[in-house]
Amino acid sequence: MCGINGIITKSQENKILLAGQLSHMNNLIIHRGPDDDGVYTHKQDDFAVGMAMRRLSIIDLSTGKQPIYSDDKQIVIVFNGEIYNYRELKAELEIKGVTFKTTSDTEVILKLYEQQGVNAFKRLDGMFAFSIHDRHKNKVFIARDFFGEKPLYYTKTTTDFIFGSELKSILNYLPSKPDICKEGLNLFFRLTYIPAPYSIYKDIFKLPSNHYIAFDLNTHSYQIELIEKQPPIVKQDISFQDAKKQIYDKVLQSVESRSIADVSLGTFLSGGVDSSVVTHCLAEISDGKIETFSIGFEKKGYNETDKSKIVAQLVNSNHHEFIVKETDFKENLDDILLNFDEPFADSSALPTYLVSKLASDYVKVALTGDGGDEVFGGYNKYYMGKLNGKYTNIVPKSLHSQILKLSDGLLSTKDDNRGKRFKLNRLLKAFNYDGNQYWNIISLAFTDQEKMELLKGDILIDDTFAEMKEKYNQHNPKTLTDFRQVDKNISLEGDMLVKVDRTSMLNSLECRAPFLNKDLWNFTNSLPEDYLMKGWNKKYILKEAFAHKFPKDFLNKSKQGFGVPVGDWLRSSLRRELESFIEPKFLETQKIFNSIYINTLVKNHIAGKEDNSLRVWSFYVFQKWYLNTFSVL
Repeated sequence: MCGINGIITKSQENKILLAGQLSHMNNLIIHRGPDDDGVYTHKQDDFAVGMAMRRLSIIDLSTGKQPIYSDDKQIVIVFNGEIYNYRELKAELEIKGVTFKTTSDTEVILKLYEQQGVNAFKRLDGMFAFSIHDRHKNKVFIARDFFGEKPLYYTKTTTDFIFGSELKSILNYLPSKPDICKEGLNLFFRLTYIPAPYSIYKDIFKLPSNHYIAFDLNTHSYQIELIEKQPPIVKQDISFQDAKKQIYDKVLQSVESRSIADVSLGTFLSGGVDSSVVTHCLAEISDGKIETFSIGFEKKGYNETDKSKIVAQLVNSNHHEFIVKETDFKENLDDILLNFDEPFADSSALPTYLVSKLASDYVKVALTGDGGDEVFGGYNKYYMGKLNGKYTNIVPKSLHSQILKLSDGLLSTKDDNRGKRFKLNRLLKAFNYDGNQYWNIISLAFTDQEKMELLKGDILIDDTFAEMKEKYNQHNPKTLTDFRQVDKNISLEGDMLVKVDRTSMLNSLECRAPFLNKDLWNFTNSLPEDYLMKGWNKKYILKEAFAHKFPKDFLNKSKQGFGVPVGDWLRSSLRRELESFIEPKFLETQKIFNSIYINTLVKNHIAGKEDNSLRVWSFYVFQKWYLNTFSVL
């Protein structure tokens, strides 16, 4: 587990400074790999290639130093991530006579590439971002994993191509801060995050998951290619019992493959279905006690550590629990939010950081339940998506407009508890007669109409999701399979995995997600949808597969999720700072927001007239990023 950086330049000045620039870029992400670093440079008359990495040593502690070279020194790799099937791939290569100098997974990627070229990338089961300089082909290949667990940013100028695991390295290299990307900004205020290919900066992009860049050093140009096509989704004829057994075996095998390490490891244990299953599997395959970590809140309704305690006692783990107070965030808030390098308003990043910090005192690797909802159909929003067709068939559009007007008053809330009234109001606002209901559902901040009131006209984009719909062929998602595909490509890549990667790596902790397994994903796609969601029972087959391992009905207990009472904090400890963000002179200087709309939204929230937690928190996060990046009040 590491972070990588790279520079390809035609500039004579930058060629001279190349090694020093790479070392400086590395130092900016030292938290991603405090154990070691490495720099590679290659210079020719008309260009230079530089690649660098910071290493967090997990596998092959003694001989896994990077960069790693081919036997003829003509191919070199730097790698961030873990390849879980590297032992099988290595054995396959050894049968063919390939020899190895290390026991690392990095060398396996390199040797496999030598044998199979870019087709090797689809053979990898793991999380990764890596770059390979092939001097035989005079090309550089930069790849990102199937789900997008590991980040990769890039940008191109007239003389340089720069890439890295985090934005801060690229920004430091550029002579000036780029302008704000309108597409990225509009996506943020709809979603609370910015999915690939956009970033908040104009002309700095995220490499989409399951893609690679082929950079031609002869022409100083590049193409972006798909690593592997997802097989056609064909629902197989399989009994529930047979499918359930296969689910149990595949999950257990995936946990086992993700537990390969030469260092200590444990699990994040929230007490929900996903983390409980992962924890039970790890305990089952481990020789001794495992370490488990959970976090809760003082505020009633946000603390669910009782569920994690039950599982910890069940598996007899060394359990560590941390109850968070509002004051615990004060000294860490800026570090957490600004480490994302762009606006990121998923408030669960805050407890994820703290549980990572807690775990890093005991282990270097933590298994998580991330991806379980996408793989097995576990979100409430999947109900909402399925209800849209029934609702719009019964309720005329004109009547729905009247219901919306009434709901603003009847279902408005003043407290940040996100209970039934909040969820029903959100559902009513998501219903859509034009096929956009699921895109509305995943918009956690501002609806399209609200965004049009929030942003000034010259920065506003009406159809924020137009390119996303086209790219993923999801213009009108209707089925559970459609919803899960959207989430894999948008929410998982842009939100869930970003949150865990940045907060855990800020603590030099590696997180692994056993549910994010290509074989498991393809298998659940092939199952009848009612195996995943039976009536109102979410993740039905996963719960049935592991029900015998837990107390009766334990896996069917409802769970709040990793919610954080940021709405309350915006009225208390964060209030003064929030109010400074809506000062007229500052808003006028920004030329981004409609001041009357945002003032009303913020002041009504602070006064307790209505709960605008998600929208105001998104605004607050953006303003903190903006001030840190461009301006001072």
